Amino acid sequence: MKKNVTRREFVLKSSQICSALSLSPFIHISAISAGLNSSLKNKRNIKKSLKFGMVEEGTSILEKFKLLKELGYDGVELDSPSDLDQDEVLAAKKETGLEIPGIIDSVHWKFHLTDPDPAVRAKGIEGLKTALNDCKRFGGTTVLLVPGVVNKDVSYESAYKTSQEEIRKVLPLAEELDIKIAIENVWNNFLLSPLEAARYVDELDSPMIGWYMDVGNVVRYGWPEHWIRTLGKRILKMDIKEYSREKQEKEGIWKGFDVNLLEGDCNWPAVMAAVDEIGYTGWGSAEVPGGKRDRLKDISDRMDKIFNS
Repeated sequence: MKKNVTRREFVLKSSQICSALSLSPFIHISAISAGLNSSLKNKRNIKKSLKFGMVEEGTSILEKFKLLKELGYDGVELDSPSDLDQDEVLAAKKETGLEIPGIIDSVHWKFHLTDPDPAVRAKGIEGLKTALNDCKRFGGTTVLLVPGVVNKDVSYESAYKTSQEEIRKVLPLAEELDIKIAIENVWNNFLLSPLEAARYVDELDSPMIGWYMDVGNVVRYGWPEHWIRTLGKRILKMDIKEYSREKQEKEGIWKGFDVNLLEGDCNWPAVMAAVDEIGYTGWGSAEVPGGKRDRLKDISDRMDKIFNS
């Protein structure tokens, strides 16, 4: 049987409907606002990482991984060869969900691939192979490599030829493991222009070779946005670092790094515009002085601002 609606019930229901309708524009605006905020927060699909050695809080690997996850980092890069307990690393990764996107060759400065002594170069190759295997085990995709140095004992021409010869020895293993070698621009007096860097990678003629773009390292003698556009799809990963030309001039070249992210001479909007142009959507890894919770949180926040600039 159909119930008759009283006048009082009709008025009450009507007022409830009107109230809901009157609020709907605000609800709609709030939803749009939330969507915009979400869009701003995720303006670029670049994941945040940093170097494990920057983490100065926590007594175990798990504690350090938990802290990084809590602070908004997506991953952390490790050195290899190293004395870290790999089972402990894998357990911490599994428990926290923190990724290990890449490995840094820890011996490439000591046993560099352009050393005149073949025995030294052989040690460098073994270190690189260890890093590749460790990267595979940790679920990463790249090993950062400094390909060599030019100095009074190593000519530029020799460094170019020898480093390529040595890297080619490792390419079969890189292909087998499906781990790429990412060559970094550093202050090694070698590969000093983006055109030469691109040529160097292309001449190795392998899909397992690319570039690890260090933004801050370029600022002393160039503009990172130029390098990014020239290297393009060769860029596999990026280091997020700052540099001050003013500090360089007043206090010395190494003092240029003694500045917080966003407070130096990296033109981050220009850098990010170049990143967008080449379609880069990988990792950005902080490589700056680390510290404890507050310092690491500050770095994370500044990286967010950089990626949204």
